[in-house]
Amino acid sequence: QVQLAESGGGLVQPGQSLRLSCQASGFTLHYLPVGWFRQAPGKAREEVACDSDSISETVDRTTYAESVKGRFTVTRNNRANMLYLEMNNLKPEDTAVYYCAVVTGKNGRCGSPWNYWGPGTQVTVPS
Repeated sequence: QVQLAESGGGLVQPGQSLRLSCQASGFTLHYLPVGWFRQAPGKAREEVACDSDSISETVDRTTYAESVKGRFTVTRNNRANMLYLEMNNLKPEDTAVYYCAVVTGKNGRCGSPWNYWGPGTQVTVPS
């Protein structure tokens, strides 16, 4: 029953925005580290962002790859058990299959092994 499922991918023009969703089931995302990854054709998988979901309301625990910093934002809706990746000012270099993942181990952090992955959703930004 443990499952992650991405949605929201598609074709978007350069400079436009898109929001990806990740629905978790069989467990709760609350307080668990979550991440977004992407893999472009012929390239290795790369980490886009990781969010530790700290209980602090003033400390930012989210990290982003330099290639997306300032353009992408990770958000959560813990009540709905959903994770989001808001992508702004998209570029052709952002074209990839995007995956969400979660760390479920005790005291897990960003950098810990990722336990579950979604099947991915395609984002295409034409040049």
